[in-house]
Amino acid sequence: MTSEQRIGPIVLPDNRAQRVLTSLLEGSGVTLNGDARWDPQIYHPDFCSRILRQGSLGLGESYMDGWWESDSIDELAYHLLRHGLGERARPPSDRIMYRLQAGLLNLQSKARAYIVGEAHYDLGNDLFERMLDPTMCYSCGYWKEARTLHEAQLAKLDLVCRKLELRPNMHVLDIGCGWGSFAEYAARHYGVTVTGITISREQAELARERCAGLPVTIELKDYRELSGSFDRIVSIGMFEHVGHRNYGVYFQTVEKLLAEGGLFLLHTIGSNSSEISVDPWIDRYIFPNGVLPSARHIADASEGLLLLEDWQNFGPDYDRTLMAWRDNFDAHWHEIAERYSDRIRRMFRYYLSVCAGAFRAREIQLWQVVFSHERAQRYDAPR
Repeated sequence: MTSEQRIGPIVLPDNRAQRVLTSLLEGSGVTLNGDARWDPQIYHPDFCSRILRQGSLGLGESYMDGWWESDSIDELAYHLLRHGLGERARPPSDRIMYRLQAGLLNLQSKARAYIVGEAHYDLGNDLFERMLDPTMCYSCGYWKEARTLHEAQLAKLDLVCRKLELRPNMHVLDIGCGWGSFAEYAARHYGVTVTGITISREQAELARERCAGLPVTIELKDYRELSGSFDRIVSIGMFEHVGHRNYGVYFQTVEKLLAEGGLFLLHTIGSNSSEISVDPWIDRYIFPNGVLPSARHIADASEGLLLLEDWQNFGPDYDRTLMAWRDNFDAHWHEIAERYSDRIRRMFRYYLSVCAGAFRAREIQLWQVVFSHERAQRYDAPR
């Protein structure tokens, strides 16, 4: 059903699915066809049965299909998650199937490493250029003193450089360099040489253009293919694609590549739970085979290899970052609308909004963790 065919929200059928879903929502502050700005307005009579059958996957897909609207999807997600409906929105069959797959298969093996690049990051540089700020950072900004998205991303990049104690002529490895935001900033402002790797062809191409003339090398490569020695290593927004079966290999690789006395900074979204799970809608449409690490996963995988020096959580800053991306996306969509379907538009708006709501509800976190080879001197992390 297209927006042109809509007159207004429908009267929901009085059936079992409607009654069960209404009961689940009691106390959440969410009402189907309600008056709050976040309340979903329903345009399809099978909405309730689809949600009960498919859970969070059905909620996202039905939005992409135009079955419902909300003036504030981020607040809708916040209320649902605060009410404890996050895990309950995943059908038991989906949870069991994912755990079986994750237990039997390495969903993030070297052979599968490029899937997320092709599915998401290669979607189109023109889309991401309009959604992100001029740094092309596709990770959480640092809003401590920032007023705009661009200021927040510059503050984040500089914070990382200061935590790594960068000095001229150091050689830095950027694992998951994206569109070259950190590589460009560190080389330009701190005089370092950077080797960046990505599993996205589109990212690699644009990163090379952005870093032209700087001592930066961008390679299309998986982290397990690396060799050499680096004074500093950084990984910003990539660890979410590593997968629990590979955490040990990942930290062993970092330890092997990090020079004596070196520092490693890991910037990653984190889960409150060590249970291996994934949101089925995010897995299907945004980040295939992605999984969030817990604090225990990181600590266990790095133990005996690297010394954990500092751990900072600024997860609430991701809420503000995602909302800024969504504002950019909305403001500039008309510039690329002819090249992408309306289904893509709705997919991105839903993705950015529900993730903002998840950070707002403190369901997920954003961590910067600094490691070293055991240092003789004291390490004081800047803030």
